[in-house]
Amino acid sequence: MPGYDTHIRTLDIGGRDYRIRSLVDVQQFADPDQLAERAGISSAQWSLFGHVWPAGRLLAETMATFDVAGKRILEIGCGIGLASLVLRQRGADVVASDHHPLAEVFLAYNAALNGMPAVPYRTLRWDVENASLGRFDLVIGSDVLYERGHAVALSALLLRHAQPAAEVMIIDPGRGNNGPFTRALQAQGYVLHEQRSPMNEGELPPFRGRLLHYRRDAAASAGLLQ
Repeated sequence: MPGYDTHIRTLDIGGRDYRIRSLVDVQQFADPDQLAERAGISSAQWSLFGHVWPAGRLLAETMATFDVAGKRILEIGCGIGLASLVLRQRGADVVASDHHPLAEVFLAYNAALNGMPAVPYRTLRWDVENASLGRFDLVIGSDVLYERGHAVALSALLLRHAQPAAEVMIIDPGRGNNGPFTRALQAQGYVLHEQRSPMNEGELPPFRGRLLHYRRDAAASAGLLQ
């Protein structure tokens, strides 16, 4: 990709090899068309989307065996989109989304690299309503609670785009911002099942990572959806 150093790695996810093009390091910044400025993304954060982070890999591994039959799935803040690629390979009805202008390009390239059809993609700001996106049975994300304000934005997004009976799966690497998010989802009728998980190979318990699995039945959401 012009302006960037990339490499292709082979990752074993759920017993299957995936070839993934990602950025070589997190210091790269090339923006000749001022995409970063228009998107409101700083140069320090610009290249973070283009890497396979431990939380993203754990989400992909979780999706390799998760029950997705008959579910419409949305990945938020997909970045490199590894979980969406795994779901696409399984034949799931998945839509990947991100706010970064280059996320779609990398996702399409990686889908082709693995001989699969392109993953449906939508540019999605968490704080902007998008009625055309519709509602989903399962919403997933990895390391999407890295700032305190994200709990409010994401809980509002779920109110708009989750079905009455829905699941939310978030991988939190231990940033400490999951409490407000959990309380906001409990107010929407969700029940949390939390599992501690290692973020890196060789990590010893108590693990800092959390697999946050929220569930809501249709009765619990009565009166919440507009």
